[in-house]
Amino acid sequence: MALTLSKRAEGIVQAEIRVMTIECEKAGGINLAQGVCDTGVPFSVVQGAKEAIDHGINSYTRYDGLAELRNAIAVKMLEFNNIAVDPETEITVSAGSTGAFYCACLALLDPGDEVILFEPYYGYHLNTLIAANVVPRYVRMSFPEMKFTVEDLERIVTSKTKGIMVCTPANPSGKVFTEEELRLIAGFAVKHDLFVFTDEIYEYFVYDDKKHMSPGSFLEIADRTVTISGYSKTFSITGWRIGYSVCRKQWADMIGYVNDLIYVCAPAPLQMGVASGIMNLSPDYYKNLCREFKGKRDKLCSALFSAGLTPLVPQGAYYVLADAGSLPGNTGKEKAMYLLEKTGVASVPGSAFYHDDSGENIIRFCFAKTDDVLDEACKRIKNLKLNW
Repeated sequence: MALTLSKRAEGIVQAEIRVMTIECEKAGGINLAQGVCDTGVPFSVVQGAKEAIDHGINSYTRYDGLAELRNAIAVKMLEFNNIAVDPETEITVSAGSTGAFYCACLALLDPGDEVILFEPYYGYHLNTLIAANVVPRYVRMSFPEMKFTVEDLERIVTSKTKGIMVCTPANPSGKVFTEEELRLIAGFAVKHDLFVFTDEIYEYFVYDDKKHMSPGSFLEIADRTVTISGYSKTFSITGWRIGYSVCRKQWADMIGYVNDLIYVCAPAPLQMGVASGIMNLSPDYYKNLCREFKGKRDKLCSALFSAGLTPLVPQGAYYVLADAGSLPGNTGKEKAMYLLEKTGVASVPGSAFYHDDSGENIIRFCFAKTDDVLDEACKRIKNLKLNW
């Protein structure tokens, strides 16, 4: 009998975001494809990690994270997310928010269960579900309004549906779910007895007087919500892999055990760096973060308008979806590769965010770049028509 890959592996492919990053490296271009976040790391975060290393905090931590970080997260959850949480029993620090979601899926979902994704979705949410042998179900949000109705949800729910994923602010669209929309989702989740998984990694990146609201703060779904976030984006430490999940103890125990099995623990000194940042950075840091990234958003959107690539101006996060219908090519990948060839700027084809061909005329850009890099990218994009 010939050796083969597992059946689980058959549905897993390399993320298109990673593919375009590799293509960008080959071309020596500017990477606006992957959300690596090239901006600076706050001093207190770096200093906290350095001091932890110097003081010997380099061993395994408890499976759910160091007490210092869990306590800091609990303070933040109450003050910012309006969620009261026990740091001893209801928080699991994991290997980034992606790791936190994977652990939650393995702990709470069985093979064959279904989870609803809002489309356009984040590819890692989809691939995590597939890796856990969970079946994705899709609710299409209309482009460019990014709206949905309760009828859209009711149309796809089945007896096998066990969860719904809410990413707010959303990657890739930048949509910030409103209170009305979240209450609609809450009622739907209660009616059909669903878990509510959230991805709130961009919770501090909200623009134009929009407000981030955590689904877990709604009392009617507090007991069934797994709130997932982290500091990769907020502190520009995407490579540190420090994320967490928050939920009731009855779910958190097994999520923690799975986390121990897969990751053992998140890096100990880096946990201390994040804890230092949470406790020492003032509210002004987060206000300035919003102000800075709003400026980056406006700069990139202006360049896209000039190039005839009409953007969907995001309400949050740090990505822009743009209409690539005017670019040569039959697929989103061909259009993204054309843009890379002509400008040296890498984007992600919209097909990475849809389960069918609906994204073939859309591309996504990331604006989490230093100003000099973003300025050069915008200059190249504005000159795009001159190269046609």
